[in-house]
Parts: sequence; C-alpha cells; structure tokens
Amino acid sequence: MTPEELAELIAKSLHQVRANKEITFADTDMPAVRVERPRARAHGDWSTNIAMQLAKKAGLAPRDLAEILAAELRKESGIAKVEVAGPGFLNIYLQAAAAGELARSIVEAGAAYGTSTANKGQKINLEYVSANPTGPIHIGGARWAAVGDSLARILAATGAEVVREYYFNDHGAQIDRFSSSLLARSRGEEVPADGYGGEYISNIAAQVQAEHPEVDFAGLPREKAQELFRKYGVAQMFAEIKKELIDFRVEFDVYFHEDSLYSSGEVEEALKQLRERGALYEKDGATWVRTKEFGDDKDRVVIKTNGETAYFTGDIAYYLNKRRRGSDCAIYLLGADHHGYIGRMYAMARAFGDEAGSGKNMEILIGQLVNLLQDGEPVRMSKRAGNVVVLSDLVEAAGVDAARYSLVRSAMDTPLEIDLALISAHTNDNPVYYVQYAHARICSVARNAQEHGVERRDFDPALLNTQADKDLLATLARYPEVVAQAAELREPHRIARYIEEVAGAYHAWYGKSRVTPRASDPVTATHRARLWLNDAAGQVLANGLQLLGVAAPQQM
Repeated sequence: MTPEELAELIAKSLHQVRANKEITFADTDMPAVRVERPRARAHGDWSTNIAMQLAKKAGLAPRDLAEILAAELRKESGIAKVEVAGPGFLNIYLQAAAAGELARSIVEAGAAYGTSTANKGQKINLEYVSANPTGPIHIGGARWAAVGDSLARILAATGAEVVREYYFNDHGAQIDRFSSSLLARSRGEEVPADGYGGEYISNIAAQVQAEHPEVDFAGLPREKAQELFRKYGVAQMFAEIKKELIDFRVEFDVYFHEDSLYSSGEVEEALKQLRERGALYEKDGATWVRTKEFGDDKDRVVIKTNGETAYFTGDIAYYLNKRRRGSDCAIYLLGADHHGYIGRMYAMARAFGDEAGSGKNMEILIGQLVNLLQDGEPVRMSKRAGNVVVLSDLVEAAGVDAARYSLVRSAMDTPLEIDLALISAHTNDNPVYYVQYAHARICSVARNAQEHGVERRDFDPALLNTQADKDLLATLARYPEVVAQAAELREPHRIARYIEEVAGAYHAWYGKSRVTPRASDPVTATHRARLWLNDAAGQVLANGLQLLGVAAPQQM
C-alpha cells in the first residue's frame, strides 16, 4: 500500500462515518489527507493529523473524531492496527502483505513510478543558463544548467509540458567588447581594458580566420573586420557553448535570440500594450513604466533620453513573447547578481495584468555562487577562460555524473563549495558514488540471484516482514511525494537528498537480508520476495538519478 493509497483509504473512511451519521461536515470542509512516516518506529508505519484538521468543522474534539475514524479504519483490509495519540494523531500499522505489496507496484510501474498528473495541462517555459555568447560557461552557469535541466525533468514527471529555453544575448555592448577582443587578438594586440581575456579568445579568432580564408581580416578596415568577427565569432562561440552543454546532458527546445525582439518589432508592440494599459509615462525626456504601482521600489526607464531602449525593455518584450507562445508560467533561473531584478520583473508582469510569484505566470529563482576547492584551497581561475572557473574545468576534474550531482544536491539559493577531491573519490563520503554504488550493488544482487535460480515470480508480500524490510519499504514509498514536493517547491535537491536516504536504507537492508540462499539451502518464497524488494529499490534509485541527469550504473 502506497502513502497515496492509504490517504485515499482514510478519505473514504471519513466519508463512510459521515454516511453513517456519526459525524457531519461539508465536502468543502474536507482538507487533503496527508500521511507521514512517524519519527519513532514504535508509532506505526504511517501517521496522519486529519482528525485535528477537520475536528472544528465537524463540531467534535480532535481526539473524539480520531477515535471514530480509527474504529472505521480498523475494519479495512491491510490495516493491522490504528492508535490514537496525543491531541488527535492517528498512528496506523499496516499488515505485512499490504506494506510489502509496494515492492510489486514499484517494479511493475518501472520508470513511471513516482510520476503523476499533478501539473497536467500546464505549459511551463523554463529559462536557464542563458550565458552571454562571449565566453565559456562559468561555474555559476554550470549550476543553473544542472539545476534547470533537473527541474525540467521533474516538472515533466508531474505532467507539465515544459519548454526548455536558452536566451541568447546577442544584442548589446557585451557583443561589441567580445568582437573587439577577437579583432585585437587576431592582430597580435592586447585586448581592450573592458574586453575578454583567456586562451579561448585567441582560439576563436584563429578558428574564424581558418574557416573564412576568403576574408582578408588583417587588411580590412578595423570597423569592417570587427563587424565580421562579431558575425562569425559569436556564432563560433555559441556553437562551443551548445556543444559544452550537450556534453553535460543539457539540451534546449528553444534558443531564443534577443536581437529578434528588436528586428521583429516586438519591443515596440510590448511598449504599445503597456501604454494602452496606462502603465507608461513621459518624464525628463525619457519614457518610464509605472513599476512602482505594481510592487517595485521605483519606476523604471524603458526609453532613454537619447531615444535608445533600456536593457529592461528587452526583458519586457521577451516576457510577453513567452506568454504569446502559450506559456502559463514563465520560470527564470538567474544568478545571484540578478537578485535586485525580481521586483521590477514581477511588477512588469503585473503591469500586463498577470500574476507573479510562486506558481503564477512569472516565477524567478535566484541561484547563489559556486566555489571550487582543490586540496582545501579555492580554485581561482581557468587557464582557458583567463579570469573565471568554467564548466569544462569541473567536468574534466570530476566527470559529468559527479559534476551534475554535486551542483544539484544543495538548495540553489545557498552558496556552494565543491571539493574536487571529495566528488572524485570512490568512497561512501562522496554522495554520488554512495548512490551509484548502491544501484550497482542492487544490479549485482539481481545477477547473483539469477545465477542461483532465484526468480521474480510467485510474489508473497507478507514475507517482507522484518524490520529491515519495513524500513526500506517505507523509504521507497515516499518517492512520489518527494517528486511532487520537488516540483511544487522548484527544489531538485530534494531528489538527491532522498535517493541518498534510499541508498542508506538499502545498504542497511542488504546487511540483514539474503536474496540468494546459502550454498546448501534451497530457494524459498522469502528469497523471491526479497528479490522483488531488491529490484524495487533499484528502480527508485534509477528513477531518481534519471531526474538528476545522472547515470545509474549496473556495475562499478
């Protein structure tokens, strides 16, 4: 019996006692039934506080309602015992067969175990990374890549239609600085003071020249040469960024070019709509949007006194573009330096008549910085990039699996330190190794069982009756709830922390439970039942690792 099935059973029992006229309450008074694993084993397999939630509406004391509900639940098959505790908690003990049946449910569901339709019908535009095409992806961008891709997988697992989007910043002064840096390196000059350094600039410049031998970059006037370096260099840099992301198992459905907002007239259209809504006004020769009326700390300029659009103006048009493409919710994953952007972005969405904030039409998630450590000392810069640590440095040092896992397993709104020695170690102190090794051990047990004639058939769930069995089953049962919470709270790290719990519960179970018989012993129904549980644990680990974009190895 899964927690969801138990919650449905409790709800059914509540409606039954109402039908028996033992209690009264309106359908609208009925809260969602939630069951949780008690902290102490002695308090049952599952616990619920539904009686405390509903008591006032039912006109009863919480314990009195709990006693009525407990009496009804005791009639249900699969329930071994129900106790009322404290002010009105219900502690529920399952029969071994009901608890053990979960193993079969997980194995038969396979990759679908843990998925749901909670977000079915919702179209989510998820924008992450969006690094300027002026250099390799830095370590902060690597974090957004890992977290964003994992979040997209999690949201899709709950039924949402997710559009993974990369905002390609190809409009603005940073591209001018990039092209002037390429030109300088091609002519053996120092890059401008506000330009970009690192070996990659020389490499990009050389690649552009090699791929376009028909162009005399050295002989062209400086302005013309820089224009061509802008055209070809940006394309070359972005091709490298895309390859780096694909190698990191991160792919996008849409690569949206910022410049298209201006060339298509969408910027003007967005401002026209705001003007029609009375959200724009003229002051001091500039055009302003009334963001303060919608929760910002001040109004914002959208057209400067010189007639040029402000950077924020592109963001306005881009958001409207996402909504026009059918997105119910636009989620942005931004770096720590964008924290001050939240107020103006939410205000802008409200100016269009939308709702902003968690689960609404616009949602902004801010990620904190990442620091790499090598032998306890910070890794300061990349030889390739010149002034920052980049994604390729981390992948080269630790591999894709360890890199992705280490970037996702902590809440992204907290600063993160990654010890390269730790995440490269083949020890249980390394979280990704600990989880992957558990999965490899499960696969090894299954292979060994097959060799000894233990097959996954004639399943008797009642034989999964040891405390180790119960502990592992209870841990596996929580997976759908963890996925749902990770989607609702936009927190992929919950998956990583949970599968570490699964790995720990499995290792403890493995030390106490034999799946294969000893040499002189026959295969029994207990061995077969444990093989089901073994494989169920492997399925949950594989499903969780897949949501994080991390491999589930069959041997290590």
